[in-house]
Amino acid sequence: FLFVFLPVVLGVYYLLLRKTKHLKNVFLLVASLFFYAWGEPEHVWLMVGVILFNWFFGILVDKVRDRKVPVRILMTLMVLTNVGILGWYKYSEFVMLQVNRFLHTEFTVPEVALPIGISFFTFQAMSYVIDVYRGHGKVQKNPLQVGLYISLFPQLIAGPIVVYSDIRKELHERRITVHNLDNGLKTFIIGLGFKVLLANRIGTLWNEVCTIGFESISTPLAWLGSLAYSMQLYFDFCGYSLMAIGLGDMLGFTIPENFRHPYTSRSVTDFWRRWHITLGSWFRE
Repeated sequence: FLFVFLPVVLGVYYLLLRKTKHLKNVFLLVASLFFYAWGEPEHVWLMVGVILFNWFFGILVDKVRDRKVPVRILMTLMVLTNVGILGWYKYSEFVMLQVNRFLHTEFTVPEVALPIGISFFTFQAMSYVIDVYRGHGKVQKNPLQVGLYISLFPQLIAGPIVVYSDIRKELHERRITVHNLDNGLKTFIIGLGFKVLLANRIGTLWNEVCTIGFESISTPLAWLGSLAYSMQLYFDFCGYSLMAIGLGDMLGFTIPENFRHPYTSRSVTDFWRRWHITLGSWFRE
């Protein structure tokens, strides 16, 4: 699907480069929602709902920005709603299992299917309203602009997390040069290599260890399996991030770095500064 989807999207997008920015953005928004719906048809309406909810709250927050109590109430409602949606899909089953376990109850455990990429698009949606509240970005009256920011397909599934203030100008005006295309294509190919040639191949060793069973393997094989799992995790996640950054370049968007050689870190603190950088930055800011 990806190798049919990408050439078609890039081809049509480049044909629209000389058209109005609105037409380009509408096309990218439709393509992004189609990309998500291909893998999550039952949850695409959840994303649309998150987009409309945060677009609406952005307008409300902007209107009462100078009124201390109302704006804090709105921001609290926005955060609680977004975190509540995320918590329901990610943790409701786990929480209810623990309640039944410790209280010896028999409450019905909800079977909730986890939407792909819900953490990423929820954090980005919150970032939009927070940046409007803090004055780091102008409120968007057009929901299509907010929708494109939240749903932009290159980083939609597994990040990196893009903060609204970093991309708001590019939502309105972006310029694509031969340098962008060259850089983006190189980065995308490296990321694809990380994912397909390294992560997938290394993962077969880890799968073999799991198949043999932990009680039957030797200590050296256990260490080798542990190393294989660590490398697979890194090259898989880093590879996807590089593919997203490369695609962003080819579309005229600057998507931030997400990994900086984390396994060369000299301490745990340094490791978390280098691993999933955009998530750490999001919580820090």
